[in-house]
Amino acid sequence: MEAEKWGRRIRAFRKLKGYTQERFAKQLGISVSVLGEIERGNRLPTEQFLQMVAQCLNITVEELSPPEIVAGEERRARNV
Repeated sequence: MEAEKWGRRIRAFRKLKGYTQERFAKQLGISVSVLGEIERGNRLPTEQFLQMVAQCLNITVEELSPPEIVAGEERRARNV
């Protein structure tokens, strides 16, 4: 479930910035098949991968994060 949310966000931002899957995968130094797996939610992206994606798209990891994940982290931080 979490992988699907990340995948949808990555795909949406990639398209918003005008990247094709092929060009974006090449920019990230990964195969198109790996990018496709992540975008479809079949593979959970690593923190390092998310940082690379955010840098490539010129956004922050927080902007890239699905809203429900950010909200959950904020709730946990308040409860600490």
